[in-house]
Amino acid sequence: MDLRGKQKRFLRSQAHHLQPIFQIGKGGLNSAMVVQINEALEKRELIKVTLLQNTDEIAEDVAEALKADIRCDIVQIIGRVLVLFKPSSNEKYQKISKEVKAI
Repeated sequence: MDLRGKQKRFLRSQAHHLQPIFQIGKGGLNSAMVVQINEALEKRELIKVTLLQNTDEIAEDVAEALKADIRCDIVQIIGRVLVLFKPSSNEKYQKISKEVKAI
């Protein structure tokens, strides 16, 4: 599902006060981290991921890799911070995705 402009704007406003819960360092993006990010998205639906200064990864490349691997939406990329969204498959965690559908 591709997000429309208004939906992305809403998600950006929701993500503004979030702290990044994942940091990608010099090890880069590995499969274990992808699994953890997917699990976090399942529970939270909206998360931030930071790329540390010592990584060789490029934010856009990481975003595309995550989009391909776990089929999440990239809400925003600002510098080294990614904002990711993926509707939860579990009913009890679907707080944000219900609001996004209503927009």
